[in-house]
Amino acid sequence: MRLTGYLLTPDGWLDGTLTVRDGIIDDIDGVPVTPRDNDTPRILPGFIDLHVHGGGGRDAMEGGMAPGVLARTHARFGTTSVLVTTMTAPMPDIEQALDAVAEAMASDTPGGADILGVHLEGPFIHPDKLGAQPAFARPGSSEQMMALMAHAPIRVVTLAPEIDGHTEMITFLAEQGVRVQVGHSCGCYQDGVTALAAGASGFTHLFNAMTGVSHRDPGIATAALAHAYYAEIIPDLVHVEQGAMLTAMRAIPCLYGVTDATAAAGMPDGEYKLGAHRVYKHGNSVRLEDGTLAGSALTMDQAFRNWIALGDSWAVASRRLSTWPARYLGLEDRGELLPGKRADLVVMGRDRRLQRVLVNGQEVNRDVI
Repeated sequence: MRLTGYLLTPDGWLDGTLTVRDGIIDDIDGVPVTPRDNDTPRILPGFIDLHVHGGGGRDAMEGGMAPGVLARTHARFGTTSVLVTTMTAPMPDIEQALDAVAEAMASDTPGGADILGVHLEGPFIHPDKLGAQPAFARPGSSEQMMALMAHAPIRVVTLAPEIDGHTEMITFLAEQGVRVQVGHSCGCYQDGVTALAAGASGFTHLFNAMTGVSHRDPGIATAALAHAYYAEIIPDLVHVEQGAMLTAMRAIPCLYGVTDATAAAGMPDGEYKLGAHRVYKHGNSVRLEDGTLAGSALTMDQAFRNWIALGDSWAVASRRLSTWPARYLGLEDRGELLPGKRADLVVMGRDRRLQRVLVNGQEVNRDVI
């Protein structure tokens, strides 16, 4: 397969041709160019979403076929790799969700994003910073994590570092190669600094469900702005206002975007499940009945357009949604257009609208879930 157009490589744009063979980028040939305002397709690395609860009307906590529906739904919007994300819940419910992810990873999901594993968001969070998480928070331990990791590959864990025993758990997880993120936390600035020193490597939906930025009472978000190299943020322009987005973009070298998408993603307005909760999509937001933000209906193609609206170039927006998430997880086979990398690609027009999506060199049918 050969794709011709403007190619966004790590060294800049090329006007040329990308050749795919057996799901891998076999060759890239072209000349440096500044893209003109014309109809030439723009070819970028596929988007990598490390925080996704659902999509296409299905919630990850349902288990069963939900991970496959999630993966197929988000592939329609340019996501080529995904972490299925769980909710705070009773342990049997979490185990059921993990088993479903493991089954989906072991089977073929045609037309879907590549499922990389699990982002365990809770239950080891602070009960006073649940956000939209159900009220099943509890302290964690390395032994509990070992039991959960036996069910499915857990790549990211969100926890509150101020809870007794969690510093030791951070170190244990980091030694296992798991990325630990600080989130749903009532901790202070020093708790965030201590977590990073213990092995934490990121922050979950920056600014949301964490203590904030105050010059006399600095919280977890302040620790992120001062010290983080990586952090995830939800660029739907609802969860975080523009001024705070711009602050984070300037402060954190590898600030990357996630959707935190729920079952409502890719669906019309209405009522959906989010773990034990019922949530309601209206326009571009998803909320609990009391109005609390509850994940999102964001898709990665819209996230790309939002980064551009905030002032990013195409190249920087692509890094936020592809290159930096790949590097954060230590994925060397994707996230950039280079020979030898997976042929996970998105093709966009000059209007930043998706035209084609390829996962491992296979075209995604964007008309079906």
